[in-house]
Amino acid sequence: MFGIPGKQAVTITDKAAAQIARLMAKDSHQGLRIGVKKGGCAGMEYTMTYVTEVDPLDEVVEQDGARVMIAPMAQMFLFGTEIDYETSLLESGFKFRNPNVVDACGCGESIKFADDLASR
Repeated sequence: MFGIPGKQAVTITDKAAAQIARLMAKDSHQGLRIGVKKGGCAGMEYTMTYVTEVDPLDEVVEQDGARVMIAPMAQMFLFGTEIDYETSLLESGFKFRNPNVVDACGCGESIKFADDLASR
């Protein structure tokens, strides 16, 4: 939808691809759908859900056995994002490095996009 021919909508690090592939294999999921929704103190939050069926309107990114689907309404917000998986002493989880984000809350769970992008 919002893609550039020959360029993936998002990139996935090797660690994130390995974790997504593990999650897919665990319960025979078709992949992981990512999106955004209104919420949180900064205005928007990322969403991640298991997918049992690929929606033909989703943007699909596949790498090393991992499949990520981007919900149609989220594509313009996520274009150019790198998805990583980080592990520390206190937590493990997916991290989004999104060039479209202009602000985030202190806990990092909520994000804000430029007003012109969010009003589309």
